[in-house]
Amino acid sequence: MRKRNPENVGLPSRWRFTRNAYYYQVPPGKEANWDNKKTFKLGKTYAEAAAVWAERLSWTESCNLMSQLFDRYSVEVVPHKAAATRRSNGISIKRLKGVFSDSPAKLVEPQHIYQYRDACTKKNGPVSANRDLEVLSHVFTKAIEWGVIGTHPMTDKKVVKNKSQKRDRYVEDWELKEALKVCSPFLTAYINLKMLLGVRKGDMLSIKLSDIKDDGLHIKPRKTASTTGKKKVYPLTPELESAIAEIKSLHKKVKSVWLFHTRKGQPYIKEDGQASGFDSVWRRMMNKALKETKLSERFTEHDLRAKVASDTDAQHARDLLDHSTDTMTDKYRRKARVVEPAKWKAK
Repeated sequence: MRKRNPENVGLPSRWRFTRNAYYYQVPPGKEANWDNKKTFKLGKTYAEAAAVWAERLSWTESCNLMSQLFDRYSVEVVPHKAAATRRSNGISIKRLKGVFSDSPAKLVEPQHIYQYRDACTKKNGPVSANRDLEVLSHVFTKAIEWGVIGTHPMTDKKVVKNKSQKRDRYVEDWELKEALKVCSPFLTAYINLKMLLGVRKGDMLSIKLSDIKDDGLHIKPRKTASTTGKKKVYPLTPELESAIAEIKSLHKKVKSVWLFHTRKGQPYIKEDGQASGFDSVWRRMMNKALKETKLSERFTEHDLRAKVASDTDAQHARDLLDHSTDTMTDKYRRKARVVEPAKWKAK
């Protein structure tokens, strides 16, 4: 089978993204169900394409096979997730289909899932295997809802994910200062604003000039846009106003609705949540910092979010990171705690 193009990785079977739209390659003999076309245009957005595909397919069949469950899950569940999650789920479903596709859903047992976990861990790593198991578990949950199976083969610890080591990289102040020595004015301005807000990369790159209002900077977190839908307002403190003015001053010759934009006025963030252009800028900066400064260990853009959480009190960190629980925020607070030794006088 020919290797899929990068833009098509993670899409449902026989889908492809080309000419700014999603297309479906109709299986031979099924053209009558698709307006007698061999290649059918589904839509310009993923959600639109999934809706059209769902209309053309019939789920009246029992969906006994895992391949049928994966297809229905791709149509009815995945489109409602965040862009980055959709892409990740698509990659997981592709791997899962390669193993479970022809298996009847009722015959998949925990031992089969463990065999998949171990094989996927060996080939793709423990994190990828865990993501696949999360998708598979949700597919079985939906299968119960759809009346395909009666019991879930993965609940009640019948299947346990790989133990993964939590990232504990804390960026020291001196390390950030060393990196800033080789940063471009654009990246310097980005980091200055990031350290004030602590928001995710996708939210940073999605800020528009119209989001800057008299009462503050308005940001609607992309990750929770489809659930809570709540905006956050950051009052325009002197520090925040200065950081925003610094960014605006970099692109006086280019008109754009975006606060962070390319030389052509386009956003760094794409519809599917990818920001490959920005990631390249960050990677080049980090390579230069490791070569030309005292910095000896690489850190990611996401590590700055953890630094913001670590350098303030717990409640403020939770508000900045927009977490629903303290437990979630604690995972980002990586700075070592200072603990006074007990009072004891040796005899």
